[in-house]
Amino acid sequence: MATSGYGSHTEVDHNRHHGYPTEVCHIDNDPTSSNANDQAADQNFNLHSASEHAGEKPYKCVQCDYSTAEKGNLARHVRTKHTGDKRYMCGECGYRVAEKSKLSRHMKIHTGERSYKCDQCDYSAARKYQLDQHRTKHTGEKPYMCGECGYRTVQRSKLSRHMRIHTGEKPFKCDQCDYSAARKVTLVTHQATHTGDKPYMCGECGFRTAQRSKLSRHMRTHTGEKPYKCDQCEYSAAEKSSLNNHLAKHTGEKPYMCGECGYRTARKSSLSRHMRTHTRE
Repeated sequence: MATSGYGSHTEVDHNRHHGYPTEVCHIDNDPTSSNANDQAADQNFNLHSASEHAGEKPYKCVQCDYSTAEKGNLARHVRTKHTGDKRYMCGECGYRVAEKSKLSRHMKIHTGERSYKCDQCDYSAARKYQLDQHRTKHTGEKPYMCGECGYRTVQRSKLSRHMRIHTGEKPFKCDQCDYSAARKVTLVTHQATHTGDKPYMCGECGFRTAQRSKLSRHMRTHTGEKPYKCDQCEYSAAEKSSLNNHLAKHTGEKPYMCGECGYRTARKSSLSRHMRTHTRE
């Protein structure tokens, strides 16, 4: 039965259409609604039908190309991507974020919680993707390879970043100046020079930084933790880059190559220094 002020199609019994457990979709077409985001989502759902539950994405963002099958996802997208609303704040350091799940992950920096455990060694991680990356150390698998220089990695995202060494691509643009960067984290660091914002703070000594990863590394100066272990000797390091440099001593691998003269090195920083011999920076 339709409710006053609403469209005629107010409820859909999913059990009738698909044999699923009964679930009700409410379509709010009230033109007096004060929530502009909800109105935008509802206006794009006028053609709601059973077929739209079979993979279609009827909720469309009016500010970009994003679309989704769920109204809640659209509201979250608009809030996090277009309004700048960061309603969740860390009581320890003042870090703010738009999503509760991201605040929960952030809190592990302060609590030291590492709920993801490796089943082959004592390694544990705060985030699942870190554990997935670690497991490749046991398998030795590096499925992603650069066609230019033969560099191999366990992550597709790392290969994409590596390729920018060859292409010179810098897709991350600052909206306040002409600066651009090959990596998002580099742009975020740069943007802090405009705002002066350093939301991550060490509870031990008051050190503040614009990057969460830098706070994590800094904390190891207090704890002495060296989580990056060599699987071929007893070496361990506080930073992954240090372990990667060490591993090259075992493998002889030199994945970084100069496109000008063919010089190869085990370290990206060494390649950057070498490139200055060509550019004379």
